[in-house]
Amino acid sequence: MIVRQFINWIRTAPAGERAEATRALARAWLISDLSHDDRVAAEGALLMLLDDPSPLVRQAMAEAFARSIEAPAAIVRALSADQPSVALPVLEHSPLLIDADLVDIVATGNDEVQCAVARRIALPVSVCAAIAEVGCAASALELIENPHAELAPFSWNRIVERHGHLAAIREAMLVLDDLPAATRAALVAKLSETLAQFVVARNWLSADRAERVTIEARDRSTINIAARSRGDDMRGLVHHLRVTGQLTAGLILRALLSSNLDLFDAALAELADLPLARVSALLHDRGGNSLHALLRRAGLPEATFAAFQVALDACHEQGFVDSDDGAARLRRRMVERVLTHCETDRGAAEPLMVLLRRFATESAREEARLFCDELVADEAIAPVYDDLIAA
Repeated sequence: MIVRQFINWIRTAPAGERAEATRALARAWLISDLSHDDRVAAEGALLMLLDDPSPLVRQAMAEAFARSIEAPAAIVRALSADQPSVALPVLEHSPLLIDADLVDIVATGNDEVQCAVARRIALPVSVCAAIAEVGCAASALELIENPHAELAPFSWNRIVERHGHLAAIREAMLVLDDLPAATRAALVAKLSETLAQFVVARNWLSADRAERVTIEARDRSTINIAARSRGDDMRGLVHHLRVTGQLTAGLILRALLSSNLDLFDAALAELADLPLARVSALLHDRGGNSLHALLRRAGLPEATFAAFQVALDACHEQGFVDSDDGAARLRRRMVERVLTHCETDRGAAEPLMVLLRRFATESAREEARLFCDELVADEAIAPVYDDLIAA
């Protein structure tokens, strides 16, 4: 009887009053102890209200049912397909929408709809993949910042491919501690490419000069990323570098001259298609034959073999620092030792000499910068120390 009176009343009631009455009816459905007949009648009235011409009415229903698992499933599905102002609360919160529903909604919805789905709690891999594949940049950003989203590695990579040129996307991803190393490297490459295009368009650098500077900066960043990578993360990084053509002799030599034996071993294992444990055992053999055979199998130029041998010998003799900083920058003594050897070797190729000279300059500058930083730090500590002594 009450529902019949409600239906008669809403036919002439103003939109605002209809919205409030609809909200009350939806709450009654959820929390009131309605009889079976009243519940059936109430559901019929709510289904009828899905066709109400005022979005205020449908919004009221969406807000009431958005977070409830007890809401009528048919009504929730209908609300999720309504205009964005109505659908957003349901899309963002309703537990009644299954993964297939959400994937379809992402594929057909506008930016607002995609963003609402990206903000959901416990967002599964399949929905994340859909957003990464077809979602707008704003929805990708929501996904990155959603701590409850389950992104597979391929979804991270797809976001980088589609939106990595945007600063907001890069910044949001790079601050994540658990971002895969391969994805971090892809972001750095995207940033390097964007900056190179910018300086060339401004005529600040020639295209060739910009490309060389970009490669050097990218390689330095790659070594920095690798210094913080272990196990599967390192293997994924090395595979990414190989697939994208970045696993060059220059990068591998930089890794060795930075004392990053983990990256050096993993790179040769990837290129030579050998188990990592076998490669590591061969590299610990102090004889030169094992290293040369491994470098040859990896397809590296023979002109670089002597440089690799001298660098590896120096690494074994001096030991290497296992900290992030110790494996992320060129070791000046090692670089100078390799350069001195190659300068006396008539068989050393000119491109290798150019590369080693650049390494020598870079390592000298880096060592000077660290020395100056230490001096400044000592100057800052000295007054505090003097005050403590005086006290």
